[in-house]
Amino acid sequence: MAYQGKKLINDPNDVVTEFIEGMVETYPGLQYLDGFPGIKIVLRADVVGSTYDKVAVICGGGSGHEPAHSGFVGEGMLTAAVLGDVFASPHVDAILAGIRAVTGPMGCLLIVKNYTGDRLNFGLAAEQAKSEGYKVESVIVGDDCALPPRRGIAGRRGLAGTILVQKVAGAAAAAGLSLTQVLDEAKHASEMVGTMGVALSVCTLPGQVTSDRLGPGKMELGLGIHGEPGAAVTDLQPVDLVVSHVLKQILSKETNYIPISRGNNVVLMVNGLGGTPPMELMIASGKAVLQLQLEHGLAVDRVYTGSFLTSLDMAGFSISLMKADTEILQRLDAPTKAPYWPVGVNGNRPPAKIPVPVPQSGSTRNEEVLIRPQELNEQGYVLEAAIEAGAKEIINLKDKLNEWDGKVGDGDCGSTMFRGATAILEDMTQSYPLNDAAETINEIGASVRRVMGGTSGILYSILFKAAYAKLKESAVITPRQWADALEAAVNAVSKYGGAVAGYRTMLDALIPASNTLKESLDAGQDPLTAFLLSSEAVVSGAEATKNMSAQAGRSSYVSADILSSAPDPGAMAVAAWYRAAAIAVRDKLQN
Repeated sequence: MAYQGKKLINDPNDVVTEFIEGMVETYPGLQYLDGFPGIKIVLRADVVGSTYDKVAVICGGGSGHEPAHSGFVGEGMLTAAVLGDVFASPHVDAILAGIRAVTGPMGCLLIVKNYTGDRLNFGLAAEQAKSEGYKVESVIVGDDCALPPRRGIAGRRGLAGTILVQKVAGAAAAAGLSLTQVLDEAKHASEMVGTMGVALSVCTLPGQVTSDRLGPGKMELGLGIHGEPGAAVTDLQPVDLVVSHVLKQILSKETNYIPISRGNNVVLMVNGLGGTPPMELMIASGKAVLQLQLEHGLAVDRVYTGSFLTSLDMAGFSISLMKADTEILQRLDAPTKAPYWPVGVNGNRPPAKIPVPVPQSGSTRNEEVLIRPQELNEQGYVLEAAIEAGAKEIINLKDKLNEWDGKVGDGDCGSTMFRGATAILEDMTQSYPLNDAAETINEIGASVRRVMGGTSGILYSILFKAAYAKLKESAVITPRQWADALEAAVNAVSKYGGAVAGYRTMLDALIPASNTLKESLDAGQDPLTAFLLSSEAVVSGAEATKNMSAQAGRSSYVSADILSSAPDPGAMAVAAWYRAAAIAVRDKLQN
């Protein structure tokens, strides 16, 4: 039976910022940028980007995995960590702020866990930083060994092996190597490491109920660090058998995920997932070392045991193996002041908070301050009604979207969409130039980009930006221009997100809507009828996702049986706001 999770928190929306405040008070070598709540960055207190004479190493991602990644900020490891909301990728502006804050002439390396939202946000931030004159390189870490080889566009997930890659890269940077050399060492390390996790319970997000998906006496093999279902659920086994299964999976010659053979030297990391006591982790470590030596013929050179990359309060652990060579061991043994790598912390306390850096000279652009018109024209009234109806429908659907997402993802789709819809309603009363349709669409994109994290946030930003660019091409916006803008937006989401029709994503709702809108207009239907027909197509497309196998996002790791129990929540969100907007336009025009 599900029940409200118990958390020692205040407002669930403030957990990340309050965590950061406590972090920098605890460790005098750390600071944070004064950009809450949108910019949540922990950085080294001794680094000033403009004068820093070594390669900066930056990592980040959704919160809830502490101590990763802020706990590994320190000399000899990360220069900065960019934090998103719980289980949501940080947005582009936050990542850019981190790059600007710590990157000097030597450039910076971004270490990115292989999740769609992280890849998109860090990728766009890297391109923007390069356009501002920074030298930026990226390495994607996908060390998951639990699932069969590459499925769709998602690939292997980034897990606790990322921490070992961070240590190698950070030590290489501290040694004064060039950006290219640091990148090469990080890539090499990422190719040498494999990880698999085992859970005895699912995690509970702040402010949400505890799922009862994993019943008494059961354990889950190969689950993700966001609580998404794993490869298999089985009866609870003694730790000897669990460790044996995990090691065999990581070292499997069928998948050949990491190039480790009998006689090699390895590094072992046993990582607690948040709710496992040190006693149990140490038991697992001892059994793992023994089995690696006796059953697999491997020499274990280093053992790291503790909680490095967690999943909130999940009970369980992951095992990471890295093939060791002289250079990797040298980097792992190099000194670091990162507080959660097993070393002490020294130093005088600097100011806990410093200003958010502004873009480099020449990288800013003057933008007109947009305000809501005092009087709306007919288009403005219709646009206002459509936006208000769509946003309110998403707000009403919040719990249902979370419920669907809890079955096939990480359970926060409704909460993420709720933040976007709330921001849209608030901003519309102040800054949307509703008499200018193109600029209004652009402002909607700015609203969601500011508050929506994760993959959905960046994909919606891309959606609205592409639509805006198409609408700006015409002085007068006709129904045909609206259809062309929707088509351009759909194509942009497909291009950058990698999904196409049938991948069980938001595109499976948007593509039918776009096609029906254009076909109806081509057939001579009046614009309102064409819009309403396309809104029926969007609902049908979204509902059809229940029968699709996922090939993108976290749902691609979920079994077909679980997927068939719920439609894609992202597609259903699209259907909700699109259909509500169409009905609102009809009602407005017919009054």
